[in-house]
Amino acid sequence: MKKTITLLLTLTLLASCKSKQAVVAEQAAEGSKQVTEIVEGHYKTARKFETLLIKSNARYQDKNTTQNVTAEIRIKKDEAILVSIRFLGITMAKALITPKEVSYYEKLNSTYFKGDYAVLSRWLGTDLDYKKVENMLVGEALDDLSKGVYKASLQDGKYKLTGKESGSTIKEYLFEGANYLLKKQLITQGGAQARSLDVQYPSHNEYQQAILPSAIKIVAEQKDTVNINIEYTSVKFDEKLTFPYEVPEGFEQIFIE
Repeated sequence: MKKTITLLLTLTLLASCKSKQAVVAEQAAEGSKQVTEIVEGHYKTARKFETLLIKSNARYQDKNTTQNVTAEIRIKKDEAILVSIRFLGITMAKALITPKEVSYYEKLNSTYFKGDYAVLSRWLGTDLDYKKVENMLVGEALDDLSKGVYKASLQDGKYKLTGKESGSTIKEYLFEGANYLLKKQLITQGGAQARSLDVQYPSHNEYQQAILPSAIKIVAEQKDTVNINIEYTSVKFDEKLTFPYEVPEGFEQIFIE
């Protein structure tokens, strides 16, 4: 059950597209750049929309389990994300994420969960909130890079920003050289409860409204290792969307530490 919840909630974090798009040409980084130039270049990427309707295929894998599902993701910018997971065309689970809380139910065990972002943050190895979820969906850095303290360098033909927070948390962001599109973000935390979240964006597609990732690969490590690959089959912008979510009668509430 925990694996199903992890996959469901993770799907709300990851987005890529394959519908009426043009593949964005990328290039290697050349020469050193100042932090401000990299940050400003990253935020110049067009991401203008009010809603997104995305359909996708996803693959989840850990040391014991491999799952393949389809998912529909509805996003209303700054307000709500609704994920419906289907197996063989049947809706098996839903999650509704808002700035205030994370809600979820699944039919296999007739259970539901309602709580804050602490659970999702623990599972995925970094502190999360609604804004960070949306940032990951559109291929932006989790954090507001204009407010942090970072060091710029070159790594494997990419511009790299590295920042260190209090304690042992290190954050790394890598960008390609043409449009400063995010290629990887890595958050690691050492110590007794070591954990890490590695999110990679192999390529991007360009639409009239936005440039978005075309695929996302995530590796979360915390005692065990979880691999999730996401491939979206279609994306639509600025349609009038509804966000139907209601826990079926008789489902049992669960509490997760």
